Amino acid sequence: METESISDSLEKAETERLRGNKLGSMLPKIEPFVPKRDHSPRELRSWAKRTGFVSHLSGETGTASSTENFDTSTGFHVERGGRDRRAGGSSPKIEIDPVLGRTRPNKGVEIEMDSGSESGSGLDSGQGRWTVADENGNGLGKNTEEKKTDLNGNVNGIGNRNRNGNVNLVENGNGIGNGVHGVTPVVVEQKNEQRKDERDVEVGMNPGGEEQGHGGWSRHHPEIKVGLRDNPGFGALIYYGLQHFLSLAGSLVFIPLVMVPAMGGTDKDTATVISTMLLLSGITTILHSYFGTRLPLVQGSSFVYLTPALVIINARDYRNLTEHKFRHIMRELQGAIIVGSVFQTILGFSGLMSLLLRLINPVVVAPTVVAVGLAFFSYGFPQAGSCVEVSVPLILLVLLFTLYLRGISIFGHRFFQIYAVPLSVMITWTYAFFLTAGGAYDYKGCSPNIPSSNILVDDCRKHAYTMKHCRTDVSNAWRAAAWVRIPYPLQWGIPIFHFRTSLIMIIVSLVVSVDSVGTYHSASLLVSSKPPTPQVVSRGIALEGFCSMLAGLWGSGTGSTTLTENTHTINITKMGSRKAVVFGALFLILFSFVGKVGAILASVPLSLAAAILCFMWALVVAVGLSTLQYNETASFRNITIVGVSLFLGLSIPAYFQQYKSESSLIVPSYFVPYAAASEGPVHTASEQLDFAINALMSMSMVVTLLVAFVLDNTVPGSRQERGVYIWSCSEDVAMDPSLQADYSLPGKCASLCCSR
Repeated sequence: METESISDSLEKAETERLRGNKLGSMLPKIEPFVPKRDHSPRELRSWAKRTGFVSHLSGETGTASSTENFDTSTGFHVERGGRDRRAGGSSPKIEIDPVLGRTRPNKGVEIEMDSGSESGSGLDSGQGRWTVADENGNGLGKNTEEKKTDLNGNVNGIGNRNRNGNVNLVENGNGIGNGVHGVTPVVVEQKNEQRKDERDVEVGMNPGGEEQGHGGWSRHHPEIKVGLRDNPGFGALIYYGLQHFLSLAGSLVFIPLVMVPAMGGTDKDTATVISTMLLLSGITTILHSYFGTRLPLVQGSSFVYLTPALVIINARDYRNLTEHKFRHIMRELQGAIIVGSVFQTILGFSGLMSLLLRLINPVVVAPTVVAVGLAFFSYGFPQAGSCVEVSVPLILLVLLFTLYLRGISIFGHRFFQIYAVPLSVMITWTYAFFLTAGGAYDYKGCSPNIPSSNILVDDCRKHAYTMKHCRTDVSNAWRAAAWVRIPYPLQWGIPIFHFRTSLIMIIVSLVVSVDSVGTYHSASLLVSSKPPTPQVVSRGIALEGFCSMLAGLWGSGTGSTTLTENTHTINITKMGSRKAVVFGALFLILFSFVGKVGAILASVPLSLAAAILCFMWALVVAVGLSTLQYNETASFRNITIVGVSLFLGLSIPAYFQQYKSESSLIVPSYFVPYAAASEGPVHTASEQLDFAINALMSMSMVVTLLVAFVLDNTVPGSRQERGVYIWSCSEDVAMDPSLQADYSLPGKCASLCCSR
C-alpha cells in the first residue's frame, strides 16, 4: 500500500515536470562543485564568528549534523526550523560543506521549513514540512516532507534511500519540481575522543570574527590592498616597503635613546647603536621573510628586551664604573643575549615549541603583552615631563593623527594614520628647534655643552637638566659621526658571559616567544589564507633565536624579535606583501651604512623621544588587549585570569622594587624600579642566583606570564571559552596548495628542510 502511494506520488511529480511549469525553468542548472573564493566571510553565521572555533565533529558542537544538512548533488541547503533565516528571507546564504570545509556555489535554491503550514501527512511525529525557495528567499510553492533517519541511514516513512544515501522526497501540493529529483543529506561521521583532541578545528577566523573554510578562504583580509604573495610592481613595492617601516619608526630607533645614555655612552655611541639596529633589523627581516614564518613581519629590537637590559644596566656592579662603562655593559648584554638566543633556537628546532603551542592561548598572550607596555610607566612621562612644552604637544599631535584624523584619505591613503609617528616627530622637532633658536632655553652664563658634573654655578646647575632634555643642539652626534660606517660584529669587544645575566635572558626569550606566537596568529589572519602550522611557528621562533644571536654578535644591546606593533601596522597600512617588506628592509640596510642617518636620529631631544615612547608603549598595551577578541571576553573565568595576572604582575614586582635603600640615592628616580636585582629580598648561597631571581621577579612581564600560564592551563574551561588558538595542520596544506605556497621555504630550501 505504501509502495503504491509512493509510486503514485512519483508519477504525479513526473506529470508536473512534463507540463513545463514556467516556474521550473527558473531553477539553475546544477554545475560541478567548484570552491568559491570570492565570498565575503562576514556573511557567515556561526558561533565561530566570535571565537574562531568550528568543529567538524557531530558529537561536539552539533553545528554540522544537527543544524544544517547539505545536498552534495543539488546544492540544496536544509535549515531546521528556519531559525537562521535572515529578516525577510531576502539575503543570500553562504553554504559551507561540513566535511570539506569549503564554500558551495550558490545554487539559487534552498529548502526551508514552511512555518506557516500546520498540516502534514501525519505519518509520524518526526516529519516536518519544508518549502523550496529561490535564492532570494521567495517560496516557489513546493512542499516536501522531511523524515527522520536512524543510525543506520534508513528512512522511516515516505521516500526511499539508496546505498549512496540519496533520499527521494515526495511532493505535496502543486509543486514545481522540474529537474529536482531528491535531496541528499550529508551524514557526518562520528569521531572518537582521541581524534577530537588531535584535530581541533576545521575552520579558522580572522580578527574581524569571520570564519573561512579550507577551499573558500579568501587569500587575505578583505580590506588588505596587497596580499602576502602579491606583486604590485617595482614602484609600489618600494613605496609600500618604506611606508611599512616608517609606521614602525618609533619602535625601531628610539630604544637606543633610552639605553645608551643610561649606559654612560656618548652621542656618537648612540648614533652607532642606532645604525647597528637599522642594519640588524633589515637583515633579520629579510631572513624571516624567506626562512622564518614568511609572513610580512618586521624584525627588530623589541621593548620586551628593554626591561632586562635596564635591569642589567642598573646593577650595583656597574654604578661606580667610570672608564669604559658603556663598552663593559654592552659586552655583558651581548653575552646574555647570545645565551638566550641559543636557548630560543633550540626551543624552535627541537620541536618543543610545537608542544608549548598547546598551552599558549589568548588568555596567556594578552596580559603578557599588556605587561610589557605597562612596565615603562615609571619612565615614560617622568622623562617627557622634563620639557612639557615639547612633549605634551607631541602626544596631542600623535593622538590627533591616529584617532581624530584617521578617516581622512589623501590620494587613496590614510596619510595621517599611517605616518602618525614620523609626522608628529618632525612637526614637534621643528617646533623645538624654533624654541631653541629663539632663546627659550638660554640662561645667562650657562652653556649646554658643559656636563652637569662640571658646572660650578648653582643657577646653571638647576637649568642643566632642562637644557639637556629640551634643546635640539646639545647633541654632537652629527659632528662626531662619519658619513660612511658599516657596523661589524664584535665592534664593542668580546662578549662577557655570566650565569646571572644569561639566566635572565633565557627566561626573557620565553616571554619573547609567547609574544611572537600571538603576533604570528593575528598577522596571518590578516594577510594569509590561514594560520601557519605549528611546525612553521617553531621554525619562526628558531629563526628569531638565530637573529638574536646576530644581534648579540653585532652589539645592538637588545635581541631581535618580531615587533608586537606589526599587527597594528598591517591593519592601518593595508599592506601584507612580504616582497614589499623585503624592499623596505633593503633600504634600511642601505641607511645603516650612512653614519649621518644614525646621527640625525641620535639628535632627537630626550623629552621628545620619551613622549613618543609613551604612545608606543600604550600601543603595545592596546595590541595586547586586542588579543582577547579570540576568546569569550564575557567569561568570568577569562576576565578573572587576566585581571589577577595583571594585578599580581604589577604588584609583586613593586614588592621587590621597594628594596632600594642604596639605589634611591644613586640611580635616577625613573630607573629605581629596575635596580631591584642587586638589593631584592631573595638571599641564597649564590649571589648570582640571587641577582637573577630578584631581577626576574621585578619584571612585570615575567610575573604576569607565569601567573597567566598556570591559571589558564589549570582552571577548567572549554576550548571555546578559552579561545584556543587555531593552527593549520598537514591535512590543510594537502587540501589547499596555496597554503603551502604561503609558508613553504623558497626554492631548493624546501627540499632540504621540512617546511610544514
